[in-house]
Parts: sequence; C-alpha cells; structure tokens
Amino acid sequence: MSGVRGHLPYVTLKLATSLDGRIAAANGESRWITGADARSAVHAMRAAHDAVMVGIGTALADDPELTARTEPAPARQPVRIVVDSNCRMRPDSKLAQSARSSAVMLYVTEAADSLQRRALQELGVDVQVVGAVDGKVDLQSALAHVRASGLHRLFVEGGGHLAASLIDAGLVDRLEWMRAPLILGARGAPAIGALNQDRLAEAPRWRRVDFRAIGEDFWESYEAR
Repeated sequence: MSGVRGHLPYVTLKLATSLDGRIAAANGESRWITGADARSAVHAMRAAHDAVMVGIGTALADDPELTARTEPAPARQPVRIVVDSNCRMRPDSKLAQSARSSAVMLYVTEAADSLQRRALQELGVDVQVVGAVDGKVDLQSALAHVRASGLHRLFVEGGGHLAASLIDAGLVDRLEWMRAPLILGARGAPAIGALNQDRLAEAPRWRRVDFRAIGEDFWESYEAR
C-alpha cells in the first residue's frame, strides 16, 4: 500500500479525543481519555504499521515508548519516529534509552544542537537532518526518507501541531478517530492545531468509511478525498 503520493508512505493519523476534539484537560492531563478497548485497538494498529510517528511536544509531555503491546506480541516492533526540529529529545527519555533494542529515528533540521544530536546518536538514535520550512522539519522530505528507508505504512499519533502540519500539507491518507463520551471545553488542548485556512471552502474534506462503537467510545474511520 502506498500513499496518495507514490514516493511517500501511506499515512494514517490517529486521534483519541473527547467529543469536542480535545486531547488533554486544561492542566495537561491526558491519560486516559479513551477506554481500555480503544487503547487495545491502538496497539493493534501500531503493530500493523511499519513505523509510528509523534511530534517532539508529545514525546516531551508523555515520555512514551511507542511500542505495540499486543497479545501475542507482534513479530516485530514498528520503527519509532519523532519529528524534532531543534533536537530537544532528552537522552534519558524512554525512547532514547531503548533505541538500541528497538529502532528510533529522529528528524531534525540543520539548526539542531550538534552536541545534543551526538549524545542521542551515541545512545543508538538514528538522527536524520532534513531541510526546513519556516524553521521546522520539512515533512515532505522527512516522509520521503521514511519511504526510502523501506517503511511503507506510517502511523501518526500526534500531537496537535504535527497533525495540523500534515493535514495542511495534504500528507494524510486516512484518519482513525476515537472519541470518548466526555467534553473538555475550550481550555482543553485541541487534537489538531491551527490550519492554514480562513474559509469553509478551504477546509480539507474526508470520506467516512467506517463508524462503530468500541467499549464506551466511538471509532470513526475516514479517507482523504
């Protein structure tokens, strides 16, 4: 399976939110918005993809492992990828500390601190320097490298800035959206950051291909039009 652009991976964006599209409460609390059944489904989706990607904001806030914890365990773990323009990943993070046992890739720009890059590389993190757009990682270049590395199916888990950047660039092929039956309001963190649009006619549109209940939550699947 390939993405809507043949030289890039097929990109699935997963969102786990409240009914009003929030991923965290006003104090930053985010575990757990969705229920156990939804979380199990996410691990199964991770296992079905070649790589899992998050932005550095999510990596710093949650210190995730990004492994697929399924029963039975998957034959292989997905490559774990972080988009980290300025190389802010902590060497003591779970991702960096486990890079030698399960692959971790980090996409940074030329402006990233060279000492920090070296420290992460010494831990086994595969640090890739790509071009920048407005001071941030050029996602087209990063995804082209992902595909060239033999990773054809990419599972993106946020956060809001990365999700918005991928959607703005037309790089998302599929949305997997899980909604929990709670409302967090405007002070909660949005699942998708600001998009580069002003009018309704400019809004990206999607085709719903599935809708089902999962535990107490709802799971919606959409494909890019």
